Amino acid sequence: LSKQVPLMEVLKKEVRAMLIAAKAGLTPEQLEEQYMAMVCKPLPLRDLGFQSTLELVTQMPEVVRICSSKSGALILKAIADDSTKGIARLVANQKVKTRKASKKTAMKADAAFPTKNSKNPQSFQTLSARTPILPAAVKAELQDLLSSSPLLLADLDKAFLSRFGRAFQYRQYGFLSMFEVLRSVSDSIVIEQTKAGSLVVLRKYLASQVEQEEVPQGEAEEEEVPQGEAEEEEVPWSEAEEEEVSQGEAEEEEVSQGEAEEEEVPQAEAEEEEMPQAEAEEEEMPQAEAEEEEFPPTPEIPPDAVQDRSLCSLPPLKRRCLVGVIVEFVVSPSQFYIHICSTEASYKLQDLMFEMRHVYSHKVAADKYIMPESAVRPGQLCCVMVCKWWYRVVIHRVINDQEVEVFYADYGHLQIVQKSWLRFLKWHYLKLPAQAIPCSLAWVKPVEGRWSSAAVLLFKHLCRFKELVGVVDEYVDGVLYLFLCDTSTKDDVYFHSVLRDMGYADVCGENIPSQEFGELNPSALYVQPSGKQGNVGVVEPDLCLQQESQDDDSERATLKLDGAEL
Repeated sequence: LSKQVPLMEVLKKEVRAMLIAAKAGLTPEQLEEQYMAMVCKPLPLRDLGFQSTLELVTQMPEVVRICSSKSGALILKAIADDSTKGIARLVANQKVKTRKASKKTAMKADAAFPTKNSKNPQSFQTLSARTPILPAAVKAELQDLLSSSPLLLADLDKAFLSRFGRAFQYRQYGFLSMFEVLRSVSDSIVIEQTKAGSLVVLRKYLASQVEQEEVPQGEAEEEEVPQGEAEEEEVPWSEAEEEEVSQGEAEEEEVSQGEAEEEEVPQAEAEEEEMPQAEAEEEEMPQAEAEEEEFPPTPEIPPDAVQDRSLCSLPPLKRRCLVGVIVEFVVSPSQFYIHICSTEASYKLQDLMFEMRHVYSHKVAADKYIMPESAVRPGQLCCVMVCKWWYRVVIHRVINDQEVEVFYADYGHLQIVQKSWLRFLKWHYLKLPAQAIPCSLAWVKPVEGRWSSAAVLLFKHLCRFKELVGVVDEYVDGVLYLFLCDTSTKDDVYFHSVLRDMGYADVCGENIPSQEFGELNPSALYVQPSGKQGNVGVVEPDLCLQQESQDDDSERATLKLDGAEL
């Protein structure tokens, strides 16, 4: 009983934080899913002596209000206390859909982040967040699903489940319907109305069909093979097509002349057709060569395999600039990773993932780039296959004979994977800098020395699947300190102020070195700073929202919220 009281108090804070973030409330089932997603464990019902989630929330009358929807379903809504009334008011004013950038948001950043000596108080502009946003990996999965042929909208859910082994839960990304999801990816996917119903089509597939119709009948038959090759540039194909293309592409791009010939030796039937004397030569073949053919030696490391190189980081952002960001991975408000929001950056990473999947899916390449045991060591840059997709990773530590822990350089998290999933990274895939930027929330520190689970949970809710505005403060030991702002609401929501108002953080007016990054910063260990690679310049994101301040001095920006200086 003594343990149940503090557990219940912590749980009340976590439940209130989750329900406040959900404007329309949550069903008991959705609350269970949200808690599992954020805390990575189920609600502690048994530990507290409850049989169901509904029974639990009925014992939180000061935290949860139980309502009934028009359909009769039970909806749980938060009851704000004195410290959360302001946040509840902001969530209540949140827009459900954001179609166009608000004209008022052009002036908001300067009101919140003016410089002390700014001659032009309108020197900053802000970005109206386009929420919700579909994660790049999920968007790539949709494109992969539609790459072979269009699908009826009614069959899309079933096809997604069959292909990837899980249901497409668009609500967890903030969407209200599948139509809304498809509208958000209209740059690559379109909906056509047919007699059978709404047909979901990949734009590239549609373009190839139009080109095929324009080609005369005779020429179309002659160009069937090149057209298949054109399709393979778009998306992953069927296994049969991959095997047909693998020989030509593997020989031209991946395999040196000598190695290509050596790997083609096992194709005895093809050689027998070309060389009638094959049987006579086999009889005369020396014993050693016959044994070598039966037991081929361990393949040599390909010359284009990365062995002793590192990825470089993105060039540093200018101080006090505004930039659109998506938070990819969160450990705490003092340790998280972001992606810069720009069309160019998004497409480059997406194209890299498609190209890697295409290349490493061929058996020739997959076998050629297998890593020998001697190469599986901490610090080795390579790639790993997870759920049929390939990612650039760095080996962090070897767990045992079968497993290693790797760092995802483009996403920021660590994960234990099988050694057999690893492959050498081709030299060509070094060009794109590591896309994950290590970050800490500027000017805040946890009240209790370390961030509480409730504080981390709230921060994750604030960041989840949203395009945010980041205001760059400074870099400390390779970590970017920035302020985060959600502009999808009627009033801009500044995350440092929310954490302070909830009693989780103190605003200290300076950047305290991150304790978490101090204990482990994989980016600092394995990713080279851009300056050391010769890229000394400063990045200018393609967002039309990063503006150079009229002041070139390094004086710190004064933060304001609701007109009161922090």
